[in-house]
Amino acid sequence: MLKAFVKDFKIFLQRGNIIDLAVAFVIGTAFSAIVTSLVSNLIMPPIGMLLNKVDFSNLYIVLKNGAVPGPYLTLEAARKAGAVTVNYGLFITSLISFFIIALVIFSIVRVINKLYPKPAAAVTTKTCPFCASAIPLAATRCPNCTSHLES
Repeated sequence: MLKAFVKDFKIFLQRGNIIDLAVAFVIGTAFSAIVTSLVSNLIMPPIGMLLNKVDFSNLYIVLKNGAVPGPYLTLEAARKAGAVTVNYGLFITSLISFFIIALVIFSIVRVINKLYPKPAAAVTTKTCPFCASAIPLAATRCPNCTSHLES
């Protein structure tokens, strides 16, 4: 029983799909880190400047004070004090990262789909050998010239 399991597992690992999945996961993780850095370091600071110097990483709501009572100047100070917070600024940053990743993946899939040939349309008509008109495939007589057609 163990030998059969090992054999099946070996066959599973040798399939190309599992290797492709592993490569896609590694590339996706690296891409996610790049997009996170792009959003945190290049996109959010100008947005914060436009919104009266708002630092999105420090937008939070204190639900419960920690050992040291607030107000806390930064999210890090609230965390060190043990306060329970809702970090909506970090959520907004993550949301923007998600939309950028989704946009890039959509663009990549769109380009890849354009590389594949379009499937041929199903043939639904044939040409009448007598008058060259398009007629249904199942026709036994041409509706245009009334010629009998071979089956």
